[in-house]
Amino acid sequence: MQDTWLQDTQLGKKPREGFSSSVGVIAATLGSAVGLGNIWKFPYVTGQNGGAAFILIYLIAALLISAPIMLSELMIGRKTHANAVGAFKTLAKHEPWFLVGVSGVISSFLIMAFYSCVAGWVFSYVFKAVAGTIESTSPQQTFAVFQTLVNGVGEPLFWQLFVLAFTGTIIMAGVSKGIERVTKALMPILFVLLLIVDIRSLTLPGASQGLKFLFQPDFSKISISVILAALGLAFFKLSVGMGTMTTYGSYMGENENLPKTVLTVMLSDTLVSIMAGIAIFPAVYAFGFKPDAGPSLLFITIPTVFSSMPFGRFFMILFFILVAVAATGAILSLLEVPVAYIVEEYKISRRMATLGTIMAIALVGSTATLSTTLLSQMHIFGKNFFDLYDFVTSNILLPLGGIFFAIFVGWRWGFEDMFEVFSNHGRLKNEGLARIYFILVKFFAPVAIALVLLTGLGFIQF
Repeated sequence: MQDTWLQDTQLGKKPREGFSSSVGVIAATLGSAVGLGNIWKFPYVTGQNGGAAFILIYLIAALLISAPIMLSELMIGRKTHANAVGAFKTLAKHEPWFLVGVSGVISSFLIMAFYSCVAGWVFSYVFKAVAGTIESTSPQQTFAVFQTLVNGVGEPLFWQLFVLAFTGTIIMAGVSKGIERVTKALMPILFVLLLIVDIRSLTLPGASQGLKFLFQPDFSKISISVILAALGLAFFKLSVGMGTMTTYGSYMGENENLPKTVLTVMLSDTLVSIMAGIAIFPAVYAFGFKPDAGPSLLFITIPTVFSSMPFGRFFMILFFILVAVAATGAILSLLEVPVAYIVEEYKISRRMATLGTIMAIALVGSTATLSTTLLSQMHIFGKNFFDLYDFVTSNILLPLGGIFFAIFVGWRWGFEDMFEVFSNHGRLKNEGLARIYFILVKFFAPVAIALVLLTGLGFIQF
């Protein structure tokens, strides 16, 4: 297929916007992959599943499952230079494959409904850290601050709207002037802040125990449930199965080495997760807290840990700024999926599409934010709105999306059509790698993700 940008130019149309450089591609894609999952979920899931042995299983799962699905999405996007729905309409006309893209748009929207709520908590904690309101060595006090926030009405709604307005403004600026420019600035900041906090954490007495927990494998901890937890985390943490990578792939040029991009993003994303672990676990052990504290690790344990060390407020501020940076990159990619769909399928301006999308997310997302207060008595299938949106996306839509992306490339698209994109029309001499990838995406990835799906739905239990 001829490059869409070239076709538009020949027809006198305004060329479709895209990323301007390979650095921008890496920054935006990495910004999508690096999110709260790296700073929040990865450390506590690692803590709950035994540390280093879990990390090893996770790396294998990321390489064999997440990377092939991410690559599939990027290839579909770049092949068509279209949004998540339009890409399948182009590749499989008059076939129902476009529903995979529709699922991606719905997934991104529903994830934003509760993710913007959690991101709002993070942004509020930046200001709380500056003001010193979470500076306490008492877990009971930091717990009380967190409960006041999540069980409030006006404050959590304000911060959710703040997050949506902030990221919506960036999306309105466009792909290169908005998403690319911001993520190119934010990703280096993220690494620098992590490095600073890591150095401080490593200088604490007793830090070696936290490093031992992270890097000394205890294979006796490995069980079927731990392996499945690693499979699930590897799949969800790299932003696959929801159309974000299809959308970002559509903004990439024909000379972009997609396999290299995926490997770079996967390794960088894993590095961020490990650096987050280095920032957290040595400090947790140094002050006698539990490494398997669960989701509360971020909002309750971390303030207590930093308050226990010299210059704690300064490092606490840095930590929550880096968490906010991580959340911003992920939100931009999630928000871009429905915006790109609306702009291209309904011919609406980017500004109006963005405003409409964030207003709709604010409306639906408010039900997640208020699910423990004003709407606490409302349950669907036994779940409040926050848990419902999380369950539907994490346990149903994303695994199904991943499975169908793999099936499309492996069974509907086929090796020859896939290899044309994989090799940049033969310019990259990577047929051997392409065959390995094709086997993984055709056979291994769908089965592995199906196990995650069935386990998440409770059909398989260990």
